[in-house]
Amino acid sequence: MSVDLPRRARVVIVGGGVIGTSIAYHLGKIGWQDVVLCERRQLTCGTTWHAAGLVGQLRPSINMTKLAKYTGELYRGLEAETGQATGYRQCGSISMATNHERFEELKRSASMAKVFDLPVNVVTPDEIKAMAGIVNVDDVVGGIHIPSDGYANAVDITQALAKGARASGVRIVENCKVSRVRHDGERVTGVDTEHGSIDADYVVLAGGMWTRDLGANIGVTVPLHACEHYYVLFEGIEGLSPSLPVLRDYDHCGYYKYDAGKLLVGAFEPNARPWGMEGIAEDFCFDEIAGSFEHFEPLLMDAMKRVPALENAGIVKFFCGPESFTPDVRYHLGESSELKGCFVAAGLNSIGLQSAGGVGKVMAEWIRDGMPPADLWTVDVRRNMPFQINRKYLRERVSESLGLLYATHYPFKQYETARGVRKSALYDRLVAQGACHGEAFGWERPNWYGAPGSAPKYEYSYGRQNWFEASAAEHRAVREGVGLFDQSSFAKFRLEGRDACAVLNQVCANEVDVAPGRMIYTQWLNPKGGIEADLTVTRLSETAYLIVTGAETAVRDFNWLKRHIPADAHAVLTDVSSAMGVISVMGPKSRALLQSLSPDDLSHEGFPFATSREIELGHALVRASRITYVGELGWELYIPTEFMAGVFDAIMAAGPAHGLKLCGYHALNSLRMEKAYRHWSHDITDEDTPLEAGLGFAVRLNKPGGFIGREALLAQKEAGVKQKLVQFLLKDPAPMLYHNEPIWQGDRIAGYIRSGMYAHTLGAACGLGYVTAPDGGPVGDIGADDYEIEIAGVRYPALASLKPLYDPANTRIKC
Repeated sequence: MSVDLPRRARVVIVGGGVIGTSIAYHLGKIGWQDVVLCERRQLTCGTTWHAAGLVGQLRPSINMTKLAKYTGELYRGLEAETGQATGYRQCGSISMATNHERFEELKRSASMAKVFDLPVNVVTPDEIKAMAGIVNVDDVVGGIHIPSDGYANAVDITQALAKGARASGVRIVENCKVSRVRHDGERVTGVDTEHGSIDADYVVLAGGMWTRDLGANIGVTVPLHACEHYYVLFEGIEGLSPSLPVLRDYDHCGYYKYDAGKLLVGAFEPNARPWGMEGIAEDFCFDEIAGSFEHFEPLLMDAMKRVPALENAGIVKFFCGPESFTPDVRYHLGESSELKGCFVAAGLNSIGLQSAGGVGKVMAEWIRDGMPPADLWTVDVRRNMPFQINRKYLRERVSESLGLLYATHYPFKQYETARGVRKSALYDRLVAQGACHGEAFGWERPNWYGAPGSAPKYEYSYGRQNWFEASAAEHRAVREGVGLFDQSSFAKFRLEGRDACAVLNQVCANEVDVAPGRMIYTQWLNPKGGIEADLTVTRLSETAYLIVTGAETAVRDFNWLKRHIPADAHAVLTDVSSAMGVISVMGPKSRALLQSLSPDDLSHEGFPFATSREIELGHALVRASRITYVGELGWELYIPTEFMAGVFDAIMAAGPAHGLKLCGYHALNSLRMEKAYRHWSHDITDEDTPLEAGLGFAVRLNKPGGFIGREALLAQKEAGVKQKLVQFLLKDPAPMLYHNEPIWQGDRIAGYIRSGMYAHTLGAACGLGYVTAPDGGPVGDIGADDYEIEIAGVRYPALASLKPLYDPANTRIKC
């Protein structure tokens, strides 16, 4: 059948599931009519059609919960707007806990929900039984009830979104497979389909489980892989009522939903079964897959204990269908780093229906504005590393990912699959010394140390975990003596050329036209003044710079700088991360230790703070940079990879005379929290400005030529900042802070904790969070005793300070 396609469109959306149609709907809502959605077969025929239909709103983070909350609000009015039935029903939901750790998680989530006025009630087992009479609550210790949750029919929701999109002028074309996304090497130029080509300014890859391959074909990284997902439909359930709330029994991996007189029972189990390893059939359309009843049977046995009436019920349908999952169980949104104009919306981890409204809204605004409308870093496609599309890696990791949806989200929880992907040159040596490695962005990084020769393992809880005392000892060693950190996972870039200085000075808020050998701490800002990156820049020569940033943001930061190099500039950017490892030696005895190994002058006069130069160390030449992220005297040593082991051995041999202790990333975090050093993606984001974050000292508003974001900062400085980043220290030493805890000022919520950690020197948990003024205007003075932090429903008094509570005068780092 021939299809008459337009030759040109502003946006082409590839994929007609609930995500693609929501993007089309929201593009139409903002007035973009020149939009075409191409669906390979029929709308919803991939995975949307078999969605269980749950519409929940509470997520592990603030902004993700906001998106889910918007989705619920959209669905409630969608039928009235479009005239298309949606099957939406607001029946509420109940999440149950059968142990105190899970109950702690649920209560912390209920506290977080208060930040944005999502009603969440903590409930007792008797209250759960009263709302859901079919449930056995004998082993339940408590739960939460969200009255505004519900369920919907995924096919009907998609059709309603499509109808709304068409009403706004969007064209939706079924049976139109996109065979190729065209590009010129820099940006997308359109698509080829089986019915002809369409030129386009933007292409959105919303192809569900096909998106990994769609992206890989044009060099765009979208790591996801399909897994089998199961549910069973039961009939003849005694006591089943249409008013039954959606039930989630996290500790037994199960969920329950009323479904037209029947009960749908599904699960997100550990050790899931990946699917589609050999590819997906060309004619896949509304297909089911065979699955394994044996695999699902243990979950059914647990379900029968939770709902005893299932023992005498009949099975109407045993269903297994594919759903795509990502390595970190977070979806992929936004513009790719590889191609301008190529946007991604995929990898929804089986929560596509309950996320689609918010996803469509932010994607439409992102395409329109060229930047995300909120801090969406946790789901930004640029967080992914190129290696993550490796099929073997994906198969192993997604077998764990599916179950993590319902696993307890313990602080510092580590992945167990697809480990050992990226290792420092010191990895084996650190293991021998008792390192317990965590995984971050593929890197194996020592988080804490047990006894040498031991094999320490995590024991998780919401309280003090089993590594607490070991990390406290590492923390004290850095404060009182000297500690060594392996920070080889840093991302490291070189920018070289006669225009390197001019390029960087436009991107950096601080002045980087400095003498060679100087280090500059700076932010990269967007036009709104939000912080896109937080890093150091070292001038190596008149024409060369070294940029060092976090491993988490390697792709994002490289891409940001690359896209801001003018086409006619003589400046070449190179990622040199793998060429160098990094050993950080920190603490008041760091100078004595390093000086014993080097003939170079490391005195304060000979090697001032923020100086970087090559020195001799052991048998090597290394770049020593005097900087700190722990609030003590210290150096970061940038070492060619092949010299790492030798330099480490030399430092370790000299270490005992100075009390050297190996330290991990947990200690690094607690040390930086005491000093109120900011961490990008938690304490500072692309929504926060340096003036709000207390980083005005790193901004040069009057430097020649200006910089990106300068005008926004000048306007904000004139008007006054409406939020300020504050350090908090709990007055009770027992509770633990992690993130998202509400900050109370009297009877109002003034903000929430962005990051938290136990501060061993200060003697209690501390956190960083922004506060607003009661009248919504500029924030004035901060009262030290005006605030409380809510943790799992309990408010704890806290000391508040705009200055670091540890060494506010910086005397320890400049000695």
